[in-house]
Amino acid sequence: MMEKIKRKPNLRYLLLMLVIGCFVSELQAASNAEFYESFDEAFEGRWIVSQKEEYKGVWKHEKSEGHDDYGLLVSEKARKYAIVKELDEPVDLKDGTVVLQYEVRLQEGLECGGAYIKYLWPQDAGWTSKEFDNESPYSIMFGPDKCGATNKVHFIFKHKNPKTGDYIEHHLKFPPSVPADKLTHVYTAVLKPDNELRILIDGEEKKKANFLSAEDFEPPLIPSKTIPDPDDKKPEDWDERAKIPDPDATKPDDWDEDAPMEIVDEDAVKPEGWLDDEPAEIDDPEATKPEDWDDEEDGEWEAPKIDNPKCEEAPGCGEWKRPMKRNPAYKGKWYSPLIDNPSYKGIWKPQDIPNPNYFELDKPDFEPIAAIGIEIWTMQDGILFDNILIATDEKVAESYRATTWKPKYEIEKEKQKAEEASADTGALKGFQKTVFDLLYKIVDIPFLAEHKLKILDLLEKAESQPNLTVGVIVSVVVVIFTLLLKIIFGGKKPAKVREEVREEPKKSDAAEASNDQGSTEEKEEQNEDAASTAPRRRTRRDT
Repeated sequence: MMEKIKRKPNLRYLLLMLVIGCFVSELQAASNAEFYESFDEAFEGRWIVSQKEEYKGVWKHEKSEGHDDYGLLVSEKARKYAIVKELDEPVDLKDGTVVLQYEVRLQEGLECGGAYIKYLWPQDAGWTSKEFDNESPYSIMFGPDKCGATNKVHFIFKHKNPKTGDYIEHHLKFPPSVPADKLTHVYTAVLKPDNELRILIDGEEKKKANFLSAEDFEPPLIPSKTIPDPDDKKPEDWDERAKIPDPDATKPDDWDEDAPMEIVDEDAVKPEGWLDDEPAEIDDPEATKPEDWDDEEDGEWEAPKIDNPKCEEAPGCGEWKRPMKRNPAYKGKWYSPLIDNPSYKGIWKPQDIPNPNYFELDKPDFEPIAAIGIEIWTMQDGILFDNILIATDEKVAESYRATTWKPKYEIEKEKQKAEEASADTGALKGFQKTVFDLLYKIVDIPFLAEHKLKILDLLEKAESQPNLTVGVIVSVVVVIFTLLLKIIFGGKKPAKVREEVREEPKKSDAAEASNDQGSTEEKEEQNEDAASTAPRRRTRRDT
């Protein structure tokens, strides 16, 4: 008993230390966040809107649709936007891990526009926050962009060539595409000290690359060791023709270049029954000249043409001519056959020389990040930026995704599923109503009168169970098709009845007409009586 009492405090102590350890771990991870912007407070005074004339788009501090969480909103369509936030301290990209992460929600979708972020150099590079524009120098540009054939999550970095001093933009090859919905998504770029780059969307890795690999960036960070000599010229006697016409070949004596490709088939015989004197088309005998036709203004009226009915059963009409056939003597224009060119030297290319701009690096020499800027042109409004993070630990980014992005995303995802399910159900109900309305009309066709009650029972059962709609359609079609076949091919009277009919004296035409008419009316009355005496159907529809 005493041992159990002693163990309980130890267990509590261990649990307490575990909680404290997790808390300390979270605090240590949070200390690795170099910059974080939640937009919980208004951005005015902290973010600077560009005063350049072309940037007329209005930024707003708004809640994300369906949430109490605020963000930075693109509020107008077809505008250029530019806004920047200076960091308290520049972030060095040369050593250690750096994580760039932010959320963006395309509340109205994205047909043509960008939603990327630029990570800018220090302002001593020659730019100011109030004059921030597309020429302001950046180290990295990262984020979604979509317009026309462009649909990708950019990752572009600028790097200085130590030999020339020029800054070159290097674009990630085959970047991931932009999610095609209106949900909040979180974009993450992880830069590792071993030159590895990882692009994540919603915490899922979509792309892995190496900054030094020519397979991953265009143009490659490290130039080729050699380049084609720009001063090298192709010799005048250089022959690039692999094949040439045989100079010793001569055209055969029996080669007739003028022989036609086709000739008249002299063995052809005019088909029996051909109507030589009948034209293929004739004037429409039922056509009449319009009453408002004016010969002086409209010209002489001519009846429209129709196919000659006499030609339908005949093999042909009009003047018969023998058909053409391929000319066995046709050979076309003669050309000398090709032979290997004895002077062929191959396809010429300039010789390679050492690249004067070549350099080697163990890792990229990034410029530090001193500010964060959003400079975009977009045809869409409703773009919402939120939770912009720069960290030196992947766990920090993961923690922010779990606490700031994931809850919102789950709510939006569930709402989207409900809306899609509702839309699908509504569309299905509309389709089913149209189908059943058509089926109820078909049931009223006279030749189905004998089977009307059974079909109505089937339809009512199907209306109460919409999943049977397709089966009902197939069943009704089969029934109708079967009845049609019976009417067309069946219904032959027994021989005895036929004999009685044959022996019955003929009646006058008037009597026959009278009897036929009466018979039809009687059938219609019988159908109406059957319908009126049948139980009342479609109670729900009638109401």
